[in-house]
Amino acid sequence: MSPQSSFAHSWFAQLNTRLRTANPYAVDAALATLVLFAVSLQWLFPDEGDDRLTWQGWLLGAATAVPLVWRRRAPFGTACAVSAATPAMAVYHAPPPDVVYGGLVVLYTMGAQGRPWQRRVMLAGWVLGVTLTMHHKEDTRPFEYAFHLMTILCAYALGMLTRVQRAYTAELEDRARRLERERAADTARATAQERARIARDMHDILAHAVSLMVVQAEAGPVVVRSDPARAEAAFDAIAGAGRDAMGQLRRILGVLKEEQRQGTSPQPGVTALPELLRQVGETTGLRVELSTSGEPCPLPPDTGIAVYRVVQEALTNTVKHAYASSATVRLDWTERELTLTVTDDGRGPSAPGDGGHGLIGIRERAAACGGTAEAGRGPDGGFRVVVRLPVAADRQAALG
Repeated sequence: MSPQSSFAHSWFAQLNTRLRTANPYAVDAALATLVLFAVSLQWLFPDEGDDRLTWQGWLLGAATAVPLVWRRRAPFGTACAVSAATPAMAVYHAPPPDVVYGGLVVLYTMGAQGRPWQRRVMLAGWVLGVTLTMHHKEDTRPFEYAFHLMTILCAYALGMLTRVQRAYTAELEDRARRLERERAADTARATAQERARIARDMHDILAHAVSLMVVQAEAGPVVVRSDPARAEAAFDAIAGAGRDAMGQLRRILGVLKEEQRQGTSPQPGVTALPELLRQVGETTGLRVELSTSGEPCPLPPDTGIAVYRVVQEALTNTVKHAYASSATVRLDWTERELTLTVTDDGRGPSAPGDGGHGLIGIRERAAACGGTAEAGRGPDGGFRVVVRLPVAADRQAALG
C-alpha cells in the first residue's frame, strides 16, 4: 500500500469513526443542508437552457431536502414526504430534478432502517414513479431511464448492505459479550473450586497436625515425672507434627504465590500412606493397618492427593472423636475404580447426619475427582468411610 493510499484509508477510517460517534440529529441536519444546496445549484448557477426557474420550483426542491432532518426519528414518514415532493417537482417542471438527491437518501435510509413491508413499498413506488415520470417527460433519452433507475437501485442496495453489516457487527459484539461473560464465569468457577480445594487441604493438614499435638500434649504431663523418656518422645512428636504441618502449608502457599522454588517436594499421594499410618501410630498409639487387593492402577495427581487427604481426615476424626484403639485402611483396586475404606473400632457416630467439615471435605474431594463418598456406622460397630474414585482411564466419563 502506497503512502498516499494509506493516508486516504486512515483519513476515511477517522471520518467514519467521527460520524458514528457524532450527534445523529446534527449529522442529519448537515445532510439535509447538503441536499438543499445540491438542489439549489440550478438557481445559484443558472444556465441558458429551456428549463425555467421559479420560486415555487425551489420550494418543491426544498421539500425534497428539509424532511431529511427527521429521517432517523421518522424514517417512513420522511420517505413519504420526499417521495411526494419529488414527482411534484418533476411535474411542475420549473425546473425538473436532474438528480433525485433526496430520493437517494430516503431509499438508503429505508434499506438500512425500514421494516420489510416499508422497504418493499418504497422501492416499488420509486421504480414505478421514475419510470412513469421519465415516460411522460419530453425528449427523454434511453440512457436517462437507466441512469435514474440504477441510481435509486444502488442507493437502496447500499442501505441493505449497511443493514447487513450492522446486524453482523451487532452479532459479533453480542458473541464477544457472551464469550466474555462465559470466560468470567469459568474464571470465577475455577477460582471457587481452587479456593475450596485449598481450604480442604489446609483443614486436613491443620486438623490432623493439631489433633496429634493435642493427644501428645495431654499425655506428656502425665508421664513427665514417671517416664521422662516417654514424655520427651511425646514432645518430639508434637514438634515433628508441627514441622510437617508447616512444610505442607508452605507448599500450599507456594502454589498460591505461583512460586517455583527448587527443592519443593510434591504433594503426597498413595505411596505416602504407609508413612502417614506409621506417624499416626507412633504419635497417638492407635494401631493402624493397611491392606491392599487387586492390581494398582495409575491415578491422576489430584486423585492421588485426594486419597491421601481422605485417609488423613478419616484418621484424624478417629483420633479426635472415636476413642478407638485400632483402625484399618483398605485399598481395593479394579480396572475401573479404586475403593478406599477406612474403619475403626470406636464408639461410632453419636447421631445421624452429614457430619462436620471434615466429612463434607471428604465428599467434596471425591466429587471433584469424579467419585463418591459414604460415611456412617460400620457393620461391626465403629465408624466407616468408603470412597470410590475412578482410575485414570474412566475419570473423564465419571466427571461427564
